[in-house]
Amino acid sequence: MTNSHISTALHRAQQACIQLVTTTSTDRSRAIQAMAAALKDAKDEILHANTLDLEASREMAVPEVIADWLKLTQERLERAVRTLKRLGELPDPIGRVLPVAFQPEACQSYTQLLPLGVVAFIYEALPELGAIAAGLCLKTANSLILRGGSEASYSNQVIANTLQGALEEVGMPPGCLQLLPAEAGESIRDLVVQDNYLNLIIPYGRASLVQQVVQQATAPVLRSAMGNCYLYWGNSGSVSAVQAVVLDSHQSLPDPVNAIEKVLINPDHNGNELNSLWGELRRKGFHLRADADLRADFPDLELAAESEWDLAYLNRTVAFKKVKDVSSAIAWINQHSSGHADCIVTESYLESRQFALELNSAITYINASPRFYRHPQRGEAIFLGMSNQKGQRRGLIGLETLTTPKTIIQGSSPLVSPS
Repeated sequence: MTNSHISTALHRAQQACIQLVTTTSTDRSRAIQAMAAALKDAKDEILHANTLDLEASREMAVPEVIADWLKLTQERLERAVRTLKRLGELPDPIGRVLPVAFQPEACQSYTQLLPLGVVAFIYEALPELGAIAAGLCLKTANSLILRGGSEASYSNQVIANTLQGALEEVGMPPGCLQLLPAEAGESIRDLVVQDNYLNLIIPYGRASLVQQVVQQATAPVLRSAMGNCYLYWGNSGSVSAVQAVVLDSHQSLPDPVNAIEKVLINPDHNGNELNSLWGELRRKGFHLRADADLRADFPDLELAAESEWDLAYLNRTVAFKKVKDVSSAIAWINQHSSGHADCIVTESYLESRQFALELNSAITYINASPRFYRHPQRGEAIFLGMSNQKGQRRGLIGLETLTTPKTIIQGSSPLVSPS
């Protein structure tokens, strides 16, 4: 696909945005339900396409983490269908009125949430995420350009065709959902420099992909983050609580978005507590690593290289390090974590407040697992991922993330020019 073809696709997406704004919330919700039904009906075709991708990936020797993300199961597909159905039922954020802090004299002012426009979702493996991104964008009246990786070519194409067919049947604008096949020849850079069309780019995958998009894009980018989340084990925290938090955080499969991969330990904890924690993690299949000081006391742990404290493992590996107190833990986490979800286990209120206020992460968890739920059982929300960038859209990537506020100021009557 040449740059002219990309421009054509983006032009179609832009025109579709204009039409989407005129659709009703009921129309878009009905379209999302149609997408869910079509995805369910195409289950066998999608799983067959995924088998072809898996066979090709073995020849391509893709990394193990990508192979895990790529492998669709019936359960994962059913979860995507349930997510779309729930998304269709959620309140529509478009047009929601928000208060404003100022009122010009003789005028009324208010703010409404409006669509962004054209969104590009660039992702590695995880084929079902294309469907969830499509649902989020349709709910918010945005057009979506999907650009998946070559490792998921067959799966992505079948899913896109299925969703496009459903949208066509219910009369959604042509071009509101398009897939740019990775094998068509265009590079990611060819897409992310189209700032005359794109209103937002969301890269999703390993840090290398996110960084590539951030460095090359001329359109706005919403950074996503995955892994390299930290836990500080305060001196009053129990070993059972730490164990529960670490284990639960790794349950957001297949993409362990908020998995605890680094644990900072207060020096008051003794060897019995540490061995109890490590023994349980090993029994659950975790690989354990440690800094040089801790490994000197526990030589059965693997040595973690200095560079690892900044990197996400994205597997069942956890590294441990001793720090002298909560202030040292906060300083270390602010320097080395991904900055999207970090937590503390402590019984000290003062310690928990200091951690919550001084940590730079998007979300801070106190005595709670940071486990990521794309479709939480409580509340009215569906999330695509997590953003660690500082700014308006930091944190969970949901419906409101895909909107923009517009302030409207209305006078009581037309001004009369002086004669």
